[in-house]
Amino acid sequence: MIRIVIAEDSSTARQLLVAILSSDLELCVVGEAKNGIEAVELTKQLKPDLVTMDIQMPLLDGLEATRRIMIESPTPIVIVSSLDAREVSATMHALNAGALAVLSRPRGPLDPHFEGKARQFLVTLKAMAQLKIVRRWPKPVGPVETLVSSTPMRLVAIAASTGGPAALRHLLAELPPTFAPPILVVQHIADGFAQGLADWLNTIGSLRVKVAQHGERLRPHTVYLAPDDQHLAVWDGAVRLDDDPPIAGFRPSGTHLFHAVAAEYGVGGVGIILSGMGQDGVHGLAELRDRGGTVIAQDAASSEIFGMPGAAVAAGVVDHVLALNGIAPYLIARARSS
Repeated sequence: MIRIVIAEDSSTARQLLVAILSSDLELCVVGEAKNGIEAVELTKQLKPDLVTMDIQMPLLDGLEATRRIMIESPTPIVIVSSLDAREVSATMHALNAGALAVLSRPRGPLDPHFEGKARQFLVTLKAMAQLKIVRRWPKPVGPVETLVSSTPMRLVAIAASTGGPAALRHLLAELPPTFAPPILVVQHIADGFAQGLADWLNTIGSLRVKVAQHGERLRPHTVYLAPDDQHLAVWDGAVRLDDDPPIAGFRPSGTHLFHAVAAEYGVGGVGIILSGMGQDGVHGLAELRDRGGTVIAQDAASSEIFGMPGAAVAAGVVDHVLALNGIAPYLIARARSS
């Protein structure tokens, strides 16, 4: 039985969440919090397997409640949010503070897609509840110059899922304004949050971050995020978006992106696989490496979830396994040597 605390100030929304969770015999709602203070206290008292966290709450908001829980009683937290602009921004900060994922707040049974969305909601919560929360402290990074190839680096492609937003924030913050190669990113995140993620990432570092648009030319010093429910690729130096079927359940897919980079850039492409659940990206990275490109995986010690990078390592398609705070120094050194 998976024990869950629901933190939600709206009684209507809270009742809906209780009804959805109670429909699954593997889940049990053990506590309901109407504000952030109650969420922190109930988490300490009840020691649940998971907390669903609203963002806009009285007395203590969901962001601060997440921060306190992760310090006082680390527990898997899933943000359940609307697409209100204030909530999207706070949700990104909550992910950086240790929340595992963000899910769109379910609509009521009158929504024609309610049953399917409710099922997916439950599947995600059960997956998140199985994860062990470990405090991760950055370790000193050794010299990376010995790993760096002199082959010109023309483009960087990144795929990430659970734990990815915080990892992306750290990585991009470490890249200087002189870092020229375009960066394309597939980040698995709830529909409606891609623009919020781009806005949030734009508040740090010196590179421009934007949601990719079909047909736009790739420019230096720019990071392109895959939009909601569209595959991201590159062709003839421009962004290519398409609605091809999901790959292993994902659209956008890291594998789709890496396949395109392998075909377009070959030895000039660098593929990076960051924290995330599952195996998305592995097949695309294999092709990129076969074409002479370089593949980097975030290491287990710095990954929130070592699923995606671990799958790439196990498949033998990775050139370098680096701590999160070692990836930017590698890219900087590689760009300098190109």
